[in-house]
Amino acid sequence: MEKVLSSIKSLATKAPETVVNVNEVSRIALGASIKGDLSSRTDIRVDGNVDGVLYSEGRIVVGESALLSGSLLCRNLDLWGKMDGDLYIRDILSLKSSAVVNGNIFVRKMQIEMGAQLNGSCKMISEEEFDKLAAQVVKNPIPNKGARTEKK
Repeated sequence: MEKVLSSIKSLATKAPETVVNVNEVSRIALGASIKGDLSSRTDIRVDGNVDGVLYSEGRIVVGESALLSGSLLCRNLDLWGKMDGDLYIRDILSLKSSAVVNGNIFVRKMQIEMGAQLNGSCKMISEEEFDKLAAQVVKNPIPNKGARTEKK
């Protein structure tokens, strides 16, 4: 019995850790403004202004000073700023106390802090529904890894 417990403990201590490389986070800094669509395989941090479709296969963090309009799609979202448009979240949405959403939310799980504002509707969806909605909203999907995009 002790041998089984020690082997379970050794397996638990050898679990791989998740490492986030800060150089792989796309950042839209305070004072920056983007008009158009942005798609990324990596996480995105927004403190500036974005007008268009913002898509990440990972997490998006929207700071208090950020102003977004259009559509936002990602796996997880932490929102402190203002969003005018629809949110599509594959997994978890966290609306912080300073968040303002003027639009519709499509999400699997949601956490809302006291003080956050939601002016729109909210629909709980599955991952499959997210995939269908994302295919309709994202016009410029991320190319396959290693593939080059050519200018037309």
